[in-house]
Amino acid sequence: MRTRLIAALLLLPGLLFAQNRVQNYINRQLKTDSLFINAAVGILAVDENGKDIASWNGEMPLLTASTMKTITTGVAIEVLGPDFKFSTKVAYDGYIMDDGTLNGDLYIVGGGDPTLGSHDKIAFPIDSIFAIWADAIAEAGIKRINGSIIGDDRFFIDENIPDSWAYGNLGYYYGSGPSGLSYAENLSRFEIEPGATVGDPVKITPLPSYSPKMTYINEVITGPEKSRDGTEYYVTNLAPVGKFVGTYAVDMPKRVVTRSNRFGPSTCAGAFDSFLAGKGIPSRGVNDVASLRQMGIAVPDQNKLTYLAETFSPELIEIINVTNTISNNFYAETMLKMLGKALVDNSYFYASTEAVEQYLRDHGVDTYGLRQDDGSGLSRENYVSPRFFTNFYTYKEQSATFAQYFESFPGPGRPGTLEGVLKEEKQEIKEIIRAKSGSLSSVRCYAGYVKTKKGYIKFAILVNNFDCPTSAVQPKIEGFMRELAKYGSSHRR
Repeated sequence: MRTRLIAALLLLPGLLFAQNRVQNYINRQLKTDSLFINAAVGILAVDENGKDIASWNGEMPLLTASTMKTITTGVAIEVLGPDFKFSTKVAYDGYIMDDGTLNGDLYIVGGGDPTLGSHDKIAFPIDSIFAIWADAIAEAGIKRINGSIIGDDRFFIDENIPDSWAYGNLGYYYGSGPSGLSYAENLSRFEIEPGATVGDPVKITPLPSYSPKMTYINEVITGPEKSRDGTEYYVTNLAPVGKFVGTYAVDMPKRVVTRSNRFGPSTCAGAFDSFLAGKGIPSRGVNDVASLRQMGIAVPDQNKLTYLAETFSPELIEIINVTNTISNNFYAETMLKMLGKALVDNSYFYASTEAVEQYLRDHGVDTYGLRQDDGSGLSRENYVSPRFFTNFYTYKEQSATFAQYFESFPGPGRPGTLEGVLKEEKQEIKEIIRAKSGSLSSVRCYAGYVKTKKGYIKFAILVNNFDCPTSAVQPKIEGFMRELAKYGSSHRR
């Protein structure tokens, strides 16, 4: 008996290590590393039965970066439904004369579609959408338009970015915000070309489609070799003016850059005006292309318009797949505004986030540890604890749409933001991890699932305020996911 007891005691450390390999990794590799000691770290992993596998500050709310998208998409797929489609309509006011002249205005009535005019592979080609609209206009007997082509963006409240977004982010593609009528993800494209010598002006040319109402100020000069792209772009929704400043290296190639556009409605109106002209249906020209808000006029009652056509976006699940796979901020923010409109008929960001939290409480989710400020995670006022993430993922696991939601998460070796994660690991380890990544300055996060034979492990690792390049902390974060996947793999046997 004594011999068996001694043998069991000798085996105990090995058994404990096997059972707690994830916690051991945290204790030995993360808590002792100066990069993590000096950072704010929150980690939690919960097994198939709701038991904590490993933790470190699991209750601490931290910046989420793009892991926030999993909350936005997780609620959207329930509230709106995976088959939900955004719509866009074409209508007119006034009357059609015997000669086919519309004495009135033509309206593109937005329904929040984030894919309209997008270059994303899920979006319907814009020429096919425009063709449907143009055919309906022609069938109504309209041959020319003696009025304005108006982008009607009243579907959402006029507030296309959260107040907390950093001003420096607003000009970039990831800082574009949704509007009731969005176009090309509310982005503009520019061709940029350096001058022949240092100090020369840089040539910047806007490419179609861009708002015909925009004025562009270019103060960029050619910089020295190897100084690369030092341009900044500033734009707000207060006035249709965009400003480029900074330098562009003399040895940089001519290339196309993408920047934020705050005037999606008038951009859409301008693009459709050009399309109609090509079909032989002219209007009074670009001087009468605008959005209702830009025109500053009393807006007509939408119920009094004569509607000619309605087109639809791809299904919401396709939009969610893109949102989570490649981390599309614009799609996430559109979904958040749509949730506010659907839940409380208020699409302000503050109302939408409050509505999401109330929805979760009403469905039995403990929202302690959740502070949501936007839909995408770009805000530095999003604070969520690892505990909330695992609670939310546990809740989602029981939902009717879980299989579709789970499949929207990227994974190591799969197309998307995790394609290069755990690159050298065995396929059997990589294939059971599905997680959303998140990055901001000095922020690196992952949150998601590990699939086991018994069910799903839920986890979140949020690392904030590290004082080093992301590349320095990334291997240790991936090490945590590797250990968690190995733990999960042992449960698959």
